[in-house]
Amino acid sequence: MNKAFIGIGSNIGDRESYIETSLKRIQEYPGVDIADTSSLYETAPVGVTEQAAFLNMVALLETEMNAFQLLEILQGIEQSLGRERDIRWGPRTIDLDILLYNHENIVAEGLVIPHPRLLERGFVIIPLHELSPDASIPTTNKRIDSYLDHIEDKEGVRLWKRKSAGDVFALFES
Repeated sequence: MNKAFIGIGSNIGDRESYIETSLKRIQEYPGVDIADTSSLYETAPVGVTEQAAFLNMVALLETEMNAFQLLEILQGIEQSLGRERDIRWGPRTIDLDILLYNHENIVAEGLVIPHPRLLERGFVIIPLHELSPDASIPTTNKRIDSYLDHIEDKEGVRLWKRKSAGDVFALFES
């Protein structure tokens, strides 16, 4: 079984609902299981800063699919939830990025793993560390926890809703 960490973010409309819906749609696919998720974090936008704050999290998937098949599914879910790719780093209903896939390095048209900006983003490193502090980055073979002290934008990342043990979707119940 393949393991993939995906970054999930939203800053348009009901952000929490978009994230929950995206997780439910991922879970509906045969051969894909959401093994775990991080807490939800609210984060300041990066790049285009004149937009609403994001909610972000990381999910661990176990899948029979290869990285390219998984990417196709994630992009289909983004599209079905109204994702528009007009402005780089602009507002979005949902953003689903493959951060890590097994311990592989993949460089292909449309897919680079590890995600090329993974180590620059507090909104990725912090929830990834929460989920799997001993995960390592294949390009450096360093553990994710070794990057925490070097993140420049971690002040812009705050806990929104803490995950409790149990069901992946318990985070969204209130």
